[in-house]
Amino acid sequence: MESVIKSKASGRDRASPGGAANLVLILDFGSQYTHLITRRIRQLSVLSLCVSGTTPLDAIAKLKPRVVILSGGPHSVHAAGAPSFSDGFIEYAEENGVFVLGICYGMQLIVQKLGGVVAVGEKQEYGKMEIAVAEGECGLYGPEAVGGHQTVWMSHGDEAVKLPEGFTVVARSLQGSVAAIENRSRRFFGLQYHPEVTHSPQGMDTLRHFLLDVCGISADWKMQDVLEEEIKVIKGMVRPDEHVICALSGGVDSTVAATLVHKAIGDRLHCVFVDNGLLRYKERERVMSTFQSDLHLPVTCIDASEQFLSKLKGVKDPEMKRKIIGREFICIFDDFAQELEQKVGKRPTFLVQGTLYPDVIESCPPPGSGMTHSHTIKSHHNVGGLPKDMKLKLIEPLKFLFKDEVRKLGSILNVPELFLRRHPFPGPGLAVRVLGDVTEGNALEILRQVDEIFIQSIRDAGLYDSIWQAFAVFLPVQSVGVQGDQRTHSHVVVLRAITSEDGMTADWYYFDHKFLVDVVRKICNNVRGVNRVCQDITSKPPATVEWE
Repeated sequence: MESVIKSKASGRDRASPGGAANLVLILDFGSQYTHLITRRIRQLSVLSLCVSGTTPLDAIAKLKPRVVILSGGPHSVHAAGAPSFSDGFIEYAEENGVFVLGICYGMQLIVQKLGGVVAVGEKQEYGKMEIAVAEGECGLYGPEAVGGHQTVWMSHGDEAVKLPEGFTVVARSLQGSVAAIENRSRRFFGLQYHPEVTHSPQGMDTLRHFLLDVCGISADWKMQDVLEEEIKVIKGMVRPDEHVICALSGGVDSTVAATLVHKAIGDRLHCVFVDNGLLRYKERERVMSTFQSDLHLPVTCIDASEQFLSKLKGVKDPEMKRKIIGREFICIFDDFAQELEQKVGKRPTFLVQGTLYPDVIESCPPPGSGMTHSHTIKSHHNVGGLPKDMKLKLIEPLKFLFKDEVRKLGSILNVPELFLRRHPFPGPGLAVRVLGDVTEGNALEILRQVDEIFIQSIRDAGLYDSIWQAFAVFLPVQSVGVQGDQRTHSHVVVLRAITSEDGMTADWYYFDHKFLVDVVRKICNNVRGVNRVCQDITSKPPATVEWE
């Protein structure tokens, strides 16, 4: 997550998106819920950022956080190599008046590092549990919660058995385990449970009270502030005589990024839409029409389908496909930059991308995992898919934002609502929806037709805006079927539709039985070469949204 702290593209310090004086910094120790902490705090109109739990102290100090939250994680503080914050962190926090809140593993880390004792619990606590909040004034809980009971979400095997000097217990589970601790004079607090999940119904009240009432943070982080801050940052990065290229995909992210940069530097932005042969049904015609009629952005369309597909021929490994696509995009942008240099007399210096915060988070391995960047969930096209030797420097104005925040920003920028509601589409396009070799047979054409029928059926049923993302997947297998009284050996496709708030977690969308019957009938009757349709009903986690 070093990119959160500094923009490597320009080598210049990168300000966080507005509200930095009230920054809540989350040190991630590998919890599956860490991103939820970030989201919940932003819902309070407070800026929060997430960085690795092992981030160097000087990098943390540069961000000047008002509050630091230590996340949960799958580790035991006793285990060899268990992740921890940097040496000197406790002294830094106390000397600078920083409030520190540990959640689950983070609380145990505080206890251990400040001289307490953490041991394997006699009774492990997982799932919904009830806690009792102590009587009397405390920092973690407001007056309405003191002396009462709460249902919370626990997930721990270890427990604090001896607190550091000066700490008090302010809540216990009904089994007697320590559930919340604090030392208000030193500004250290701890929750053994997860307040950020919906299974802790009063968790948001606890976070709100702690951040706003105890830490004194102002709930004044707004998208308008983000817009103004980003424009200021872009103007600072791009000198008055420099030009910028924007890679438009037709999706919400790149479109909002382009509109934002265009507002900052005007006609020195040059947008390019690349047809890489991996687009959806009639995507090129539809997207170019939208750009010209609704967005009024200057866009050059480049047909590079043969270039991409020739490089992908025979390639089955999904990570390799992403790398090849990223490399080819950069080659095209470099060529486009040379052509622009001849026209405007100045070679473009920067490339705009619509990288979002989940892209950054998912492209970094969890601390304590022993992994490096080559072991990530996947290389996002906007993060890990780009070559290290690319000549253009990156501008990523949305890299601190989640998808719903990007849509709010786009609304402020007057991007048409119909465009903002479009489902996400991956940068590598259908390459990650055709499993295996994308050039084999007519897999791409079959997938385009299936996907078009599925999406149009969703629109016709009035379900499009209720679904975060829907698409079809082409499997590299064939199955036996019977069509027209004849035995067939044809392709298998999968339909996937999910609901989500930010793409970090997701659940599958429950379609009405009749809808599925109608869609499957349309696909098998209209798409030659398909005789079996499956539905993906896997949530995220354990699966990712895309299949590759």
